[in-house]
Amino acid sequence: MRKKSAISVGLAVGTLLVAAGLYWFQPWKLWVDETVREELPAAAVSPSSPASPDSPASPAGPKVLASGTFISHEHPTEGKVRIVELPDGSRTLRLEGLDTSSGPALRVWLTDAPVKEGKDGWHVFDDGAYVSLGELKGNKGDQNYALPAGVDLNRYTSVSIWCDRFDVSFGAAELSGAAA
Repeated sequence: MRKKSAISVGLAVGTLLVAAGLYWFQPWKLWVDETVREELPAAAVSPSSPASPDSPASPAGPKVLASGTFISHEHPTEGKVRIVELPDGSRTLRLEGLDTSSGPALRVWLTDAPVKEGKDGWHVFDDGAYVSLGELKGNKGDQNYALPAGVDLNRYTSVSIWCDRFDVSFGAAELSGAAA
């Protein structure tokens, strides 16, 4: 009787450990890709309110404020990042051609950390200041993330695809000013 109870308890504990491991690591995400294809957002310009002679003219289109190219960290990561100012003055962080692994709790972070190659760069992004722009919408494709008003682009100089679950960067890009 004791032997049956011990086996039952062992099976229950083993089942709980397997379930917790599956929840924590989410291994199926290694084979599941989420592709996002968002267009650059259009500025909110009202056609019924023409510019008055006293108001400055709106810029004709989006203006690139900064850009960079992803390097790999914990997982192979490719793609480009741009910070774009729209004609209405709002700013968007745009990922283009992103290709990285899927994973649990992936976030897009705008950070003040320097981008370092190799393992030295995996864990630096949560050491300083960062702004979380939200969950990564997909591990492939083109996607947009609205920047909060007042974010100082002189302070935040890099972007990381950050895994909150394991506190590691999947990939990162150093931002540099737009070329003239």
